[in-house]
Amino acid sequence: MAARHCSELELLQFDDSFPADVRLNEPMSRHTTYRIGGPAHAYVEAQSVGALNTILRICRDENLAWCAVGKGSNLLVSDEGYDGVVIVLAGEFRNWRFDEEHCRVTVGAGTILSRLVQEVFHRGYSGMEFAVGTPGTVGGALRMNAGTRDDWIGNRVVSVTVMSPEKGLVRYAGEDIQWGYRSTSFLPNEIIVECELQLERALSGNINEKMRALLERRKASQPLNYPSCGSVFRNPEGHSAGALIEEVGLKGHTHGGAQISTKHANFIVNVDNATAEDVRQLIALAQSKVNERYGIELQTEVKFLGFED
Repeated sequence: MAARHCSELELLQFDDSFPADVRLNEPMSRHTTYRIGGPAHAYVEAQSVGALNTILRICRDENLAWCAVGKGSNLLVSDEGYDGVVIVLAGEFRNWRFDEEHCRVTVGAGTILSRLVQEVFHRGYSGMEFAVGTPGTVGGALRMNAGTRDDWIGNRVVSVTVMSPEKGLVRYAGEDIQWGYRSTSFLPNEIIVECELQLERALSGNINEKMRALLERRKASQPLNYPSCGSVFRNPEGHSAGALIEEVGLKGHTHGGAQISTKHANFIVNVDNATAEDVRQLIALAQSKVNERYGIELQTEVKFLGFED
């Protein structure tokens, strides 16, 4: 039998000088807020622009599918896993620097959003209160234009730097990006690596009060005691997805270990070792029932990874 040659990606597992952590057959249940998901072919934490560029080049050379993720807070991974490379930004992608003169912060896309919110607050700036309690990374927030009904991160963006396999690093001005409701104009093959946000000087007491009110509202309305992906569906124009699902009688409905939350019907929670298929069945049921009664097609906010359709 001929000897099997290791791929370049496999060899990187043993290269201590390479600025990335490479793990093969890594269970994605360890990396999603749902605590659901089979193994990825490879899970890579890239710690520098050079490492990220190398990983993308290997994926191209070895014809490997890839996907960049943050903290997995809006991600549902198939029970069978993902036959590709999951890329996470670490190291230098989790740094920030403040420009006191212009009241701006430049922050890496791998930074945990909640950490940035707290850092902005402690430095006496306003502008990130809307994101208090929002899970995930800065990159994920930018990709989905995270925010409330009244404010969102796109309003703060001065510039965003992305990397793509074809063009390398590209910098967009904030006004060059289309910011929509839970959507942006970033291309699927563009990895957000850094952004510059405009802030304002403010009294810390006022910021603290606003943040506390938003946190209390989230705690009162969201099922934070069970693993979930956050809101499953986008709100249709003029409607609340949660209210529509509740009105068709599905609040509290279960399938396997998954449940349409009794607290907020736009959350599907993992109450008892749910599988991805359990969650998918509830998503399909909610879409079917709402469409049947109201003629409204609920669009998912959660992203799917490793599914065939």
